Amino acid sequence: MIKDKFRNIAIIAHVDHGKTTLVDAMLKQSGTYRDNEHVEERVMDSMDQEKERGITISAKNTAVYYEGRKINIMDTPGHADFGGEVERSLSIVDGAILLVDSSEGPLPQTRFVVKKALNLGLPIILVINKIDRPDGRIAEVIEEVYDLFIDVDATDEQIDFPILYTIGKEGIAKYNLEDESTDLKPLFDTIIEKIPGPTADDSHETQFLAASLDYDNYVGQIAIGRVWNGLLEMNKQYALSAEDGIKRNQKLNALYSFTGLSKTQVDSVESGDIVAIAGIEDIKIGDTVTDNENPKPMDRIKIDEPTVSMIFYVNNSPFAGTEGKFVTSRHLKARLDKEVKLNVSLRVSETDRTDAFKVSGRGELQLGVLIETMRREGFELMVSKPTVITKEIDGKTCEPYEEVFIDVPDEYVGVVTEKLQNRKGQLVNMMSHGHGRTDIEFLVPSRGLIGYRSQFMTDTKGSGIINNLFHSYKEWAGDISQRSTGVLVSDRAGKTTEYACIGMEDRGILIVGIGVKVYMGMVVGERNKPGDLNINIVREKQLTNMRASGSDNTVSIRPHKQLSLDASIEFLSEDELLEITPESIRIRKAVLDPNQRKKTQKG
Repeated sequence: MIKDKFRNIAIIAHVDHGKTTLVDAMLKQSGTYRDNEHVEERVMDSMDQEKERGITISAKNTAVYYEGRKINIMDTPGHADFGGEVERSLSIVDGAILLVDSSEGPLPQTRFVVKKALNLGLPIILVINKIDRPDGRIAEVIEEVYDLFIDVDATDEQIDFPILYTIGKEGIAKYNLEDESTDLKPLFDTIIEKIPGPTADDSHETQFLAASLDYDNYVGQIAIGRVWNGLLEMNKQYALSAEDGIKRNQKLNALYSFTGLSKTQVDSVESGDIVAIAGIEDIKIGDTVTDNENPKPMDRIKIDEPTVSMIFYVNNSPFAGTEGKFVTSRHLKARLDKEVKLNVSLRVSETDRTDAFKVSGRGELQLGVLIETMRREGFELMVSKPTVITKEIDGKTCEPYEEVFIDVPDEYVGVVTEKLQNRKGQLVNMMSHGHGRTDIEFLVPSRGLIGYRSQFMTDTKGSGIINNLFHSYKEWAGDISQRSTGVLVSDRAGKTTEYACIGMEDRGILIVGIGVKVYMGMVVGERNKPGDLNINIVREKQLTNMRASGSDNTVSIRPHKQLSLDASIEFLSEDELLEITPESIRIRKAVLDPNQRKKTQKG
């Protein structure tokens, strides 16, 4: 039976198209907040990194009430690196809102999420947001959305979608551009009319599918998901259908229903609703909580496999343990095991070393977010350069390829094309819009994109836009040259001096400042030639009988290049590691002693 009292929807949009702002407006207008309550902007982006990077990283959910009906809203990430979050969100909803910027139109990552939604047969409502933008091109954007649907093989019913026009930050929605409107009523009405209520049966055996996990210090592990059939009640025994079999006699500690952004504790929930449960140990994403006597497990959520891996090491540099709280392999393993429970698209495996773990994910960005999160929590660790995960297909070694969508000013087309072809990229499509910018589409091995983003920004002087999307596994493309320059490596420990830094200006660009502690084997700069150079960066000017040691104090020195965490990961070479602590990010050679390094290279 169809339950009209519920609507379960996901919001799909590219990074920065305003989906989280629109959800804020829906929460305000549905009466979720008191009139005098202070409301933070972009309340759905609750992680620090989400606010800093301006992107949604993990899928979150909220609920609003409209005319006696409960609308559960899943906010999904707009980046393919967090595709595991997208797949989980879409698996428990009955429809989706596709939010598109009135100027930028549907961008590459939108294609990724739309394809997932259409494959699941979800009805879609198109919302053109930011219609007040002076550079809006609404008619063209709608045409581009139709083209996108045709490209991803949508059915005739799916292409016949309703269109609404909104200004998210002002909380206004319209059926037609010329309509007068002061609120989101047209959007709420369209959701009720076009998105079907969930098909569910309260009298059926209980089936609750866990789609995401949370943790609470009081009740422990919390599973968030949808009750597909039956009832969930406190003080009743259930069976947990996990990957390794069925565990019976499981009891709930707590049962929550969502209201706005908060969870409300309840004694029972009915089918069709999105709820949270606590008390079942070791529940994983994709597990089913079902009837104890007659278990009926549901199909597990399928997630795309990881394509990139990095080795996480315990920090063993000379400065190890001086800046972080958690420094041992026990701490590192416990933290990674916890992350795997909460993040379904990550994999962690042990290596032949007890102090190193292989972490596999969907892209550099996803692993970078994990590293930054651990750094802020007080961890010290080292990571290797990202490497792609290969597969054997029909006896041939295959590697992941990505579709790369680039939007650059016309004058940079040549340099971008040359760099990507050097990285084994194949030009698929090139289209000039006639207003000074060109769209280029490439198919590039994932290896070729490691470290390319910062180079792309330099080549286009910050004016280019690059997006990538996993395409498929294809035959190994052969050697790809990465960084063309060498590095400047400190050959002893100490503090960098102004005198030594001035002497290195003609050798390359320094990445450490003056008065910074360094150790033997630490990378202190990028050389302007191929090959590494060991240098004394702590050398002081000796006092002579000719002049005082401070007589060069008036010499000006070029500022050093500061590398962010993401830029440092991209900069790494195969024989280097990145040391990460709560206070510092340092690049170092895997083998610190220069003599040992020579022997290793010869061997």
